[in-house]
Amino acid sequence: MKPKKPKQRDHEDLFRSRLDQILDRRHPLYLLANQIEWSVFDKKFGSLYAEKGRPAKSTRLLVGLHYLKHAFDESDESVVARLLENPYWQYFCGFEYFIHRLPLDPSSMTRWRKRIGPKEMELLLSETLETAKRGGNLTEQHMERVNVDTTVQEKAIAYPTDGRLYHKARVLLVRAAKKRGIALRQSYLRLGKQALIMSGRYAHARQMRRARREQKKLKNYLGRAYRNILRNCPEPDLELKELLHLANRLLTQQRHDKNKLYSLHAPEVECIAKGKAHKKYEFGCKVSVVTTSQDNWVIGIEALHNNPFDGHTLKDALKQVTRLVGWKPQNAYCDRGYQGNPKKIGDTAIHLANRRKSSMKPSEWRWFQRRNAIEPVIGHMKEDHRMDRNYLKGTEGDKMNAILAACGFNLRKLLRAFFWLLFKELERLKSPLIGVEFVLALLKHQFWISGLRIKPESSAL
Repeated sequence: MKPKKPKQRDHEDLFRSRLDQILDRRHPLYLLANQIEWSVFDKKFGSLYAEKGRPAKSTRLLVGLHYLKHAFDESDESVVARLLENPYWQYFCGFEYFIHRLPLDPSSMTRWRKRIGPKEMELLLSETLETAKRGGNLTEQHMERVNVDTTVQEKAIAYPTDGRLYHKARVLLVRAAKKRGIALRQSYLRLGKQALIMSGRYAHARQMRRARREQKKLKNYLGRAYRNILRNCPEPDLELKELLHLANRLLTQQRHDKNKLYSLHAPEVECIAKGKAHKKYEFGCKVSVVTTSQDNWVIGIEALHNNPFDGHTLKDALKQVTRLVGWKPQNAYCDRGYQGNPKKIGDTAIHLANRRKSSMKPSEWRWFQRRNAIEPVIGHMKEDHRMDRNYLKGTEGDKMNAILAACGFNLRKLLRAFFWLLFKELERLKSPLIGVEFVLALLKHQFWISGLRIKPESSAL
Protein backbone atom coordinates (compact mmCIF):
# COMPACT_ATOMS: atom_id res chain seq x y z
CA MET A 1 0.00 0.00 0.00
CA LYS A 2 1.20 3.54 -0.71
CA PRO A 3 2.75 5.56 2.14
CA LYS A 4 0.31 7.71 4.09
CA LYS A 5 0.91 10.96 5.91
CA PRO A 6 0.98 10.53 9.71
CA LYS A 7 -2.09 11.70 11.56
CA GLN A 8 -1.72 14.98 13.44
CA ARG A 9 -2.18 14.61 17.18
CA ASP A 10 -2.18 18.14 18.49
CA HIS A 11 -2.98 17.09 22.08
CA GLU A 12 0.18 14.91 22.21
CA ASP A 13 2.51 17.44 20.52
CA LEU A 14 1.19 20.48 22.38
CA PHE A 15 4.21 20.83 24.67
CA ARG A 16 6.84 19.46 22.26
CA SER A 17 9.24 21.65 20.30
CA ARG A 18 9.48 21.15 16.56
CA LEU A 19 12.86 20.21 15.12
CA ASP A 20 12.95 23.28 12.87
CA GLN A 21 12.68 25.46 16.00
CA ILE A 22 15.53 23.89 17.97
CA LEU A 23 18.05 23.11 15.20
CA ASP A 24 20.65 25.46 13.75
CA ARG A 25 19.17 26.61 10.47
CA ARG A 26 22.62 27.27 9.05
CA HIS A 27 23.71 23.66 9.46
CA PRO A 28 24.59 22.04 6.09
CA LEU A 29 22.21 19.09 6.58
CA TYR A 30 19.35 21.44 7.50
CA LEU A 31 19.98 23.55 4.40
CA LEU A 32 20.34 20.53 2.14
CA ALA A 33 17.10 18.97 3.45
CA ASN A 34 15.23 22.08 2.29
CA GLN A 35 16.97 22.12 -1.10
CA ILE A 36 16.09 18.56 -2.20
CA GLU A 37 12.75 18.18 -4.01
CA TRP A 38 11.35 15.27 -1.98
CA SER A 39 7.98 15.24 -3.75
CA VAL A 40 9.69 13.90 -6.89
CA PHE A 41 10.22 10.52 -5.21
CA ASP A 42 6.57 10.22 -4.13
CA LYS A 43 5.37 10.84 -7.68
CA LYS A 44 7.88 8.45 -9.25
CA PHE A 45 7.70 5.57 -6.78
CA GLY A 46 3.97 5.75 -6.01
CA SER A 47 3.07 3.41 -8.88
CA LEU A 48 5.29 0.66 -7.44
CA TYR A 49 3.02 0.14 -4.40
CA ALA A 50 -0.17 -1.92 -4.24
CA GLU A 51 -3.53 -0.27 -3.59
CA LYS A 52 -4.39 -2.51 -0.62
CA GLY A 53 -2.44 -3.77 2.35
CA ARG A 54 -0.44 -2.30 5.18
CA PRO A 55 0.61 1.35 4.64
CA ALA A 56 4.25 1.60 3.58
CA LYS A 57 6.92 3.65 5.29
CA SER A 58 7.47 7.23 4.17
CA THR A 59 9.32 7.50 0.86
CA ARG A 60 11.33 10.46 2.16
CA LEU A 61 12.42 8.40 5.18
CA LEU A 62 13.77 5.54 3.03
CA VAL A 63 15.37 7.81 0.43
CA GLY A 64 16.96 9.91 3.17
CA LEU A 65 18.32 6.84 4.94
CA HIS A 66 19.95 5.60 1.73
CA TYR A 67 21.47 9.03 1.13
CA LEU A 68 22.88 9.14 4.66
CA LYS A 69 24.02 5.51 4.53
CA HIS A 70 26.28 6.02 1.54
CA ALA A 71 27.30 9.58 2.39
CA PHE A 72 28.70 8.53 5.77
CA ASP A 73 29.63 4.87 5.05
CA GLU A 74 27.06 3.17 7.27
CA SER A 75 25.29 -0.19 7.07
CA ASP A 76 21.52 -0.66 7.10
CA GLU A 77 21.62 -1.41 10.83
CA SER A 78 23.97 1.40 11.85
CA VAL A 79 22.25 4.14 9.83
CA VAL A 80 18.90 3.32 11.47
CA ALA A 81 20.55 3.26 14.92
CA ARG A 82 22.31 6.58 14.36
CA LEU A 83 19.08 8.14 13.12
CA LEU A 84 17.76 7.80 16.66
CA GLU A 85 20.69 9.84 18.02
CA ASN A 86 21.02 12.65 15.50
CA PRO A 87 18.28 15.32 15.25
CA TYR A 88 19.73 16.68 12.00
CA TRP A 89 19.42 13.25 10.41
CA GLN A 90 15.83 13.04 11.64
CA TYR A 91 14.98 16.40 10.11
CA PHE A 92 16.69 15.36 6.88
CA CYS A 93 14.46 12.24 6.76
CA GLY A 94 11.28 14.29 7.20
CA PHE A 95 10.47 14.06 10.92
CA GLU A 96 8.86 17.12 12.52
CA TYR A 97 9.55 16.14 16.15
CA PHE A 98 12.41 14.31 17.81
CA ILE A 99 11.72 10.57 17.87
CA HIS A 100 12.73 8.16 20.66
CA ARG A 101 11.99 4.83 18.99
CA LEU A 102 13.29 3.24 15.82
CA PRO A 103 10.97 4.23 12.95
CA LEU A 104 11.54 1.00 10.99
CA ASP A 105 13.41 -2.28 10.97
CA PRO A 106 16.68 -2.28 8.95
CA SER A 107 15.31 -5.13 6.81
CA SER A 108 12.72 -2.67 5.44
CA MET A 109 15.55 -0.96 3.54
CA THR A 110 16.39 -4.25 1.80
CA ARG A 111 12.78 -4.83 0.78
CA TRP A 112 12.47 -1.23 -0.44
CA ARG A 113 15.55 -1.60 -2.67
CA LYS A 114 14.07 -4.76 -4.21
CA ARG A 115 10.83 -2.91 -4.87
CA ILE A 116 12.53 0.10 -6.50
CA GLY A 117 15.14 -1.70 -8.59
CA PRO A 118 18.29 -0.29 -10.25
CA LYS A 119 16.46 1.46 -13.08
CA GLU A 120 14.33 3.63 -10.77
CA MET A 121 17.25 4.07 -8.36
CA GLU A 122 18.85 6.43 -10.90
CA LEU A 123 16.33 9.04 -9.74
CA LEU A 124 18.26 9.37 -6.46
CA LEU A 125 21.42 10.25 -8.38
CA SER A 126 19.52 12.57 -10.72
CA GLU A 127 18.04 14.50 -7.78
CA THR A 128 21.49 15.16 -6.26
CA LEU A 129 22.52 16.66 -9.61
CA GLU A 130 19.30 18.70 -9.83
CA THR A 131 19.95 20.03 -6.32
CA ALA A 132 23.45 21.07 -7.38
CA LYS A 133 21.97 22.77 -10.46
CA ARG A 134 19.42 24.69 -8.38
CA GLY A 135 22.18 25.93 -6.09
CA GLY A 136 24.40 27.00 -8.98
CA ASN A 137 27.09 24.44 -8.13
CA LEU A 138 26.53 22.49 -11.38
CA THR A 139 26.07 24.52 -14.55
CA GLU A 140 26.01 23.81 -18.26
CA GLN A 141 29.60 25.01 -18.41
CA HIS A 142 30.61 21.93 -16.40
CA MET A 143 29.36 19.74 -19.27
CA GLU A 144 31.88 21.16 -21.74
CA ARG A 145 34.42 18.54 -20.64
CA VAL A 146 33.85 15.24 -18.84
CA ASN A 147 36.16 12.41 -17.78
CA VAL A 148 35.30 8.75 -18.38
CA ASP A 149 36.91 5.68 -16.82
CA THR A 150 36.11 2.19 -15.56
CA THR A 151 36.92 0.44 -12.31
CA VAL A 152 36.05 -2.79 -10.51
CA GLN A 153 33.44 -3.01 -7.77
CA GLU A 154 34.45 -6.02 -5.72
CA LYS A 155 31.88 -8.37 -4.23
CA ALA A 156 31.83 -9.46 -0.59
CA ILE A 157 33.26 -12.94 -1.18
CA ALA A 158 36.27 -14.85 0.10
CA TYR A 159 39.21 -15.32 -2.23
CA PRO A 160 38.16 -18.36 -4.32
CA THR A 161 40.16 -21.55 -3.98
CA ASP A 162 39.21 -24.95 -5.41
CA GLY A 163 39.31 -26.75 -2.06
CA ARG A 164 37.09 -24.24 -0.24
CA LEU A 165 34.56 -24.14 -3.10
CA TYR A 166 34.30 -27.96 -3.22
CA HIS A 167 33.88 -28.10 0.55
CA LYS A 168 31.21 -25.37 0.68
CA ALA A 169 29.24 -26.87 -2.21
CA ARG A 170 29.18 -30.27 -0.49
CA VAL A 171 28.06 -28.71 2.82
CA LEU A 172 25.21 -26.88 1.08
CA LEU A 173 24.10 -30.01 -0.77
CA VAL A 174 24.10 -32.14 2.39
CA ARG A 175 22.18 -29.45 4.28
CA ALA A 176 19.58 -29.19 1.50
CA ALA A 177 19.20 -32.99 1.37
CA LYS A 178 18.61 -33.26 5.13
CA LYS A 179 16.06 -30.45 4.95
CA ARG A 180 14.09 -32.36 2.29
CA GLY A 181 14.49 -35.79 3.88
CA ILE A 182 16.67 -37.19 1.07
CA ALA A 183 18.67 -40.20 2.27
CA LEU A 184 22.43 -40.03 1.62
CA ARG A 185 24.96 -42.85 1.85
CA GLN A 186 27.48 -40.60 3.56
CA SER A 187 27.65 -36.87 4.37
CA TYR A 188 31.50 -36.70 4.52
CA LEU A 189 31.18 -34.17 7.34
CA ARG A 190 34.29 -35.32 9.20
CA LEU A 191 36.38 -36.41 6.20
CA GLY A 192 35.60 -33.26 4.19
CA LYS A 193 36.61 -30.94 7.01
CA GLN A 194 39.83 -32.87 7.61
CA ALA A 195 40.73 -32.81 3.90
CA LEU A 196 40.15 -29.04 3.73
CA ILE A 197 42.43 -28.43 6.71
CA MET A 198 45.20 -30.64 5.36
CA SER A 199 44.95 -29.04 1.91
CA GLY A 200 45.61 -25.62 3.43
CA ARG A 201 48.50 -26.92 5.54
CA TYR A 202 50.22 -28.63 2.63
CA ALA A 203 49.80 -25.56 0.42
CA HIS A 204 51.27 -23.34 3.14
CA ALA A 205 54.28 -25.66 3.39
CA ARG A 206 54.66 -25.60 -0.45
CA GLN A 207 53.98 -29.33 -0.64
CA MET A 208 51.76 -28.90 -3.68
CA ARG A 209 51.52 -32.55 -4.70
CA ARG A 210 50.05 -33.48 -1.32
CA ALA A 211 47.78 -30.41 -1.43
CA ARG A 212 46.41 -31.42 -4.83
CA ARG A 213 45.74 -34.90 -3.48
CA GLU A 214 43.57 -33.45 -0.70
CA GLN A 215 41.77 -31.21 -3.21
CA LYS A 216 41.04 -34.30 -5.29
CA LYS A 217 39.45 -35.88 -2.22
CA LEU A 218 37.23 -32.82 -1.71
CA LYS A 219 36.13 -32.94 -5.36
CA ASN A 220 35.35 -36.67 -5.06
CA TYR A 221 33.28 -36.09 -1.92
CA LEU A 222 31.31 -33.37 -3.72
CA GLY A 223 30.75 -35.60 -6.77
CA ARG A 224 29.48 -38.49 -4.64
CA ALA A 225 27.01 -36.29 -2.75
CA TYR A 226 25.87 -34.70 -6.01
CA ARG A 227 25.20 -38.04 -7.74
CA ASN A 228 23.56 -39.49 -4.63
CA ILE A 229 21.00 -36.65 -4.56
CA LEU A 230 20.30 -37.03 -8.29
CA ARG A 231 19.58 -40.76 -7.83
CA ASN A 232 17.30 -40.30 -4.84
CA CYS A 233 15.56 -37.13 -6.06
CA PRO A 234 15.05 -37.20 -9.85
CA GLU A 235 12.65 -34.22 -9.76
CA PRO A 236 14.12 -31.62 -7.36
CA ASP A 237 12.42 -28.33 -6.50
CA LEU A 238 13.60 -25.01 -7.90
CA GLU A 239 15.97 -24.14 -5.05
CA LEU A 240 17.63 -27.56 -5.01
CA LYS A 241 17.78 -27.59 -8.80
CA GLU A 242 19.73 -24.30 -8.78
CA LEU A 243 22.13 -25.65 -6.16
CA LEU A 244 22.70 -28.84 -8.18
CA HIS A 245 23.37 -26.73 -11.27
CA LEU A 246 26.05 -24.75 -9.41
CA ALA A 247 27.63 -27.97 -8.11
CA ASN A 248 27.71 -29.36 -11.66
CA ARG A 249 29.39 -26.16 -12.92
CA LEU A 250 31.97 -26.50 -10.18
CA LEU A 251 32.69 -30.14 -10.96
CA THR A 252 33.05 -29.66 -14.73
CA GLN A 253 34.91 -26.35 -14.97
CA GLN A 254 38.60 -26.43 -15.91
CA ARG A 255 41.43 -24.08 -15.03
CA HIS A 256 41.45 -22.05 -18.25
CA ASP A 257 37.69 -21.96 -18.85
CA LYS A 258 35.80 -18.70 -19.21
CA ASN A 259 32.79 -17.72 -17.06
CA LYS A 260 33.98 -19.81 -14.15
CA LEU A 261 32.15 -20.07 -10.84
CA TYR A 262 33.97 -18.17 -8.07
CA SER A 263 31.30 -18.03 -5.37
CA LEU A 264 28.25 -20.13 -4.56
CA HIS A 265 26.24 -17.33 -2.91
CA ALA A 266 27.20 -14.84 -5.65
CA PRO A 267 27.50 -16.80 -8.93
CA GLU A 268 27.47 -13.55 -10.96
CA VAL A 269 30.99 -12.66 -9.77
CA GLU A 270 33.62 -12.28 -12.49
CA CYS A 271 37.41 -12.34 -12.35
CA ILE A 272 38.78 -9.06 -13.73
CA ALA A 273 42.45 -8.17 -14.22
CA LYS A 274 43.11 -4.41 -14.42
CA GLY A 275 46.91 -4.63 -14.42
CA LYS A 276 47.39 -3.51 -10.81
CA ALA A 277 50.71 -4.44 -9.29
CA HIS A 278 49.31 -4.89 -5.77
CA LYS A 279 46.13 -6.70 -6.83
CA LYS A 280 46.44 -8.88 -9.90
CA TYR A 281 42.84 -10.13 -9.91
CA GLU A 282 39.64 -8.57 -8.58
CA PHE A 283 36.38 -10.46 -8.15
CA GLY A 284 33.23 -8.47 -8.82
CA CYS A 285 31.94 -6.49 -11.79
CA LYS A 286 33.14 -3.61 -13.94
CA VAL A 287 31.75 -0.11 -13.28
CA SER A 288 31.76 2.78 -15.75
CA VAL A 289 32.15 6.25 -14.15
CA VAL A 290 31.69 9.70 -15.72
CA THR A 291 32.67 12.90 -13.89
CA THR A 292 32.92 16.55 -14.83
CA SER A 293 36.45 17.78 -15.46
CA GLN A 294 35.60 20.92 -13.51
CA ASP A 295 34.66 20.29 -9.86
CA ASN A 296 34.44 16.46 -10.20
CA TRP A 297 30.69 15.90 -9.98
CA VAL A 298 29.72 12.27 -10.62
CA ILE A 299 27.20 12.61 -13.46
CA GLY A 300 27.04 9.00 -14.61
CA ILE A 301 27.77 5.56 -13.17
CA GLU A 302 26.70 2.06 -14.21
CA ALA A 303 27.66 -1.46 -13.15
CA LEU A 304 28.42 -3.67 -16.18
CA HIS A 305 28.50 -7.46 -16.18
CA ASN A 306 30.22 -9.98 -18.47
CA ASN A 307 33.41 -7.87 -18.29
CA PRO A 308 32.89 -5.79 -21.46
CA PHE A 309 35.71 -4.01 -23.29
CA ASP A 310 36.05 -0.42 -22.03
CA GLY A 311 35.62 1.05 -25.48
CA HIS A 312 32.23 -0.64 -25.89
CA THR A 313 30.85 1.04 -22.76
CA LEU A 314 31.44 4.66 -23.80
CA LYS A 315 28.32 5.19 -25.90
CA ASP A 316 25.95 3.97 -23.17
CA ALA A 317 27.82 6.00 -20.54
CA LEU A 318 27.29 9.23 -22.50
CA LYS A 319 23.61 8.37 -23.02
CA GLN A 320 23.18 7.94 -19.28
CA VAL A 321 24.79 11.33 -18.62
CA THR A 322 22.34 13.05 -20.97
CA ARG A 323 19.45 11.20 -19.33
CA LEU A 324 20.47 12.14 -15.78
CA VAL A 325 21.69 15.72 -16.21
CA GLY A 326 19.64 16.87 -19.18
CA TRP A 327 22.67 18.40 -20.92
CA LYS A 328 24.90 16.73 -23.48
CA PRO A 329 28.66 16.68 -22.80
CA GLN A 330 30.72 18.37 -25.49
CA ASN A 331 34.11 16.72 -24.92
CA ALA A 332 34.88 13.36 -23.29
CA TYR A 333 38.44 12.55 -22.15
CA CYS A 334 39.33 8.86 -21.89
CA ASP A 335 42.44 6.74 -21.36
CA ARG A 336 43.92 4.30 -23.87
CA GLY A 337 41.51 1.57 -22.84
CA TYR A 338 38.86 3.27 -24.96
CA GLN A 339 40.74 2.90 -28.24
CA GLY A 340 38.64 1.93 -31.24
CA ASN A 341 35.91 4.53 -30.67
CA PRO A 342 35.20 7.16 -33.34
CA LYS A 343 36.40 10.71 -32.82
CA LYS A 344 32.82 11.81 -32.23
CA ILE A 345 29.79 10.07 -30.70
CA GLY A 346 26.69 12.12 -31.38
CA ASP A 347 27.53 15.69 -30.39
CA THR A 348 30.38 14.65 -28.07
CA ALA A 349 34.01 14.79 -29.23
CA ILE A 350 36.12 11.88 -27.93
CA HIS A 351 39.70 12.59 -26.83
CA LEU A 352 42.03 9.65 -26.14
CA ALA A 353 45.18 10.02 -24.08
CA ASN A 354 47.41 8.50 -26.77
CA ARG A 355 49.08 11.65 -28.11
CA ARG A 356 52.40 13.17 -27.17
CA LYS A 357 52.65 16.43 -25.28
CA SER A 358 54.66 18.02 -28.08
CA SER A 359 51.79 17.56 -30.54
CA MET A 360 49.27 19.48 -28.38
CA LYS A 361 48.76 23.04 -27.25
CA PRO A 362 49.43 23.77 -23.56
CA SER A 363 45.72 24.43 -22.88
CA GLU A 364 44.78 21.13 -24.50
CA TRP A 365 47.45 19.25 -22.57
CA ARG A 366 46.11 20.62 -19.26
CA TRP A 367 42.69 19.10 -19.93
CA PHE A 368 44.31 15.75 -20.72
CA GLN A 369 46.12 15.93 -17.39
CA ARG A 370 42.88 16.89 -15.73
CA ARG A 371 41.46 13.53 -16.85
CA ASN A 372 43.49 11.92 -14.05
CA ALA A 373 41.24 13.68 -11.52
CA ILE A 374 38.70 10.88 -11.97
CA GLU A 375 41.05 8.45 -10.20
CA PRO A 376 40.75 10.04 -6.71
CA VAL A 377 36.98 10.32 -7.24
CA ILE A 378 36.84 6.55 -7.74
CA GLY A 379 39.09 6.12 -4.71
CA HIS A 380 36.77 8.23 -2.52
CA MET A 381 33.69 6.31 -3.67
CA LYS A 382 35.42 3.06 -2.72
CA GLU A 383 36.91 4.25 0.55
CA ASP A 384 34.14 6.49 1.89
CA HIS A 385 30.92 5.49 0.08
CA ARG A 386 30.76 1.66 0.17
CA MET A 387 31.85 0.81 -3.36
CA ASP A 388 34.99 -1.07 -2.27
CA ARG A 389 33.05 -4.15 -1.12
CA ASN A 390 29.50 -4.71 -2.29
CA TYR A 391 27.20 -6.58 0.11
CA LEU A 392 23.99 -6.27 -1.96
CA LYS A 393 22.75 -9.48 -3.60
CA GLY A 394 22.78 -10.31 -7.29
CA THR A 395 23.38 -8.28 -10.42
CA GLU A 396 20.72 -5.77 -9.41
CA GLY A 397 22.53 -5.28 -6.11
CA ASP A 398 25.73 -4.47 -8.02
CA LYS A 399 23.96 -1.80 -10.05
CA MET A 400 22.18 -0.23 -7.09
CA ASN A 401 25.30 -0.12 -4.92
CA ALA A 402 27.25 1.71 -7.63
CA ILE A 403 24.47 4.30 -8.09
CA LEU A 404 24.11 4.85 -4.34
CA ALA A 405 27.89 5.29 -3.96
CA ALA A 406 27.73 8.11 -6.52
CA CYS A 407 24.78 9.61 -4.60
CA GLY A 408 26.83 9.58 -1.41
CA PHE A 409 29.77 11.27 -3.14
CA ASN A 410 27.61 14.04 -4.62
CA LEU A 411 25.79 14.50 -1.31
CA ARG A 412 29.06 15.09 0.50
CA LYS A 413 30.04 17.65 -2.11
CA LEU A 414 26.75 19.47 -1.54
CA LEU A 415 27.32 19.42 2.23
CA ARG A 416 30.80 20.87 1.78
CA ALA A 417 29.35 23.60 -0.42
CA PHE A 418 26.85 24.60 2.28
CA PHE A 419 29.54 24.29 4.94
CA TRP A 420 31.84 26.67 3.04
CA LEU A 421 29.03 29.20 2.49
CA LEU A 422 28.32 29.17 6.23
CA PHE A 423 31.85 30.21 7.17
CA LYS A 424 32.03 32.74 4.36
CA GLU A 425 28.93 34.39 5.84
CA LEU A 426 30.44 34.35 9.34
CA GLU A 427 33.64 35.92 8.03
CA ARG A 428 31.63 38.57 6.18
CA LEU A 429 29.91 39.49 9.43
CA LYS A 430 33.37 39.57 11.09
CA SER A 431 32.34 37.29 13.88
CA PRO A 432 34.76 37.55 16.84
CA LEU A 433 34.52 33.80 17.43
CA ILE A 434 35.48 32.53 13.98
CA GLY A 435 38.16 34.07 11.80
CA VAL A 436 40.05 33.21 8.64
CA GLU A 437 42.73 31.30 10.57
CA PHE A 438 40.16 29.03 12.13
CA VAL A 439 38.50 28.31 8.77
CA LEU A 440 41.84 27.45 7.16
CA ALA A 441 42.76 25.16 10.04
CA LEU A 442 39.35 23.54 9.78
CA LEU A 443 39.77 22.79 6.09
CA LYS A 444 43.34 21.60 6.58
CA HIS A 445 42.49 18.93 9.13
CA GLN A 446 39.65 16.46 9.41
CA PHE A 447 36.72 17.75 11.41
CA TRP A 448 33.45 16.25 12.62
CA ILE A 449 30.18 18.11 13.23
CA SER A 450 27.07 16.04 13.95
CA GLY A 451 28.28 13.16 11.83
CA LEU A 452 29.53 15.44 9.01
CA ARG A 453 33.19 14.78 8.17
CA ILE A 454 34.99 17.52 6.27
CA LYS A 455 38.04 16.39 4.30
CA PRO A 456 40.80 18.68 2.96
CA GLU A 457 40.11 18.17 -0.75
CA SER A 458 41.12 20.63 -3.43
CA SER A 459 37.89 19.96 -5.32
CA ALA A 460 35.60 20.56 -2.36
CA LEU A 461 33.21 22.86 -4.23
